[in-house]
Amino acid sequence: MAIEQTFIIIKPEAVQRGLVGTVLTRFENRGLAIKRLEVRQIGRDLARVHYAHLRGKPFFEGVLDSITAGPVVLGVLEGENAIELVRQLLGATDPMKAAPGTIRGDYGTVLPYNVVHASDSPESAAREIGLFFPEG
Repeated sequence: MAIEQTFIIIKPEAVQRGLVGTVLTRFENRGLAIKRLEVRQIGRDLARVHYAHLRGKPFFEGVLDSITAGPVVLGVLEGENAIELVRQLLGATDPMKAAPGTIRGDYGTVLPYNVVHASDSPESAAREIGLFFPEG
């Protein structure tokens, strides 16, 4: 087992619905430590960089609209196999396909409103942590 860090964004719709504490509690209850946490508004330019891998997709502008619609909570979580564990806790990206008991299955609505973004690999975690917390 490896101790690793992962990056999350609790999205604007989850912040607006008062789900921040609920979501963070789900992570903490599974043994993940919160290493960084910040409330911030993501600007469109930063969102374009973050979601650059989706550029050219028909839903790209909708993703940008949703992530910039209000304040988000940015976080770095740490624990054993944190990246895989967080992805399991979140469930499928599409809330309509996410299993009950997962964060997206319990609180998501329809894409792009799936409550939380999380890194999907060690490489993306390092890139996203550096992008949103460049000061280290």
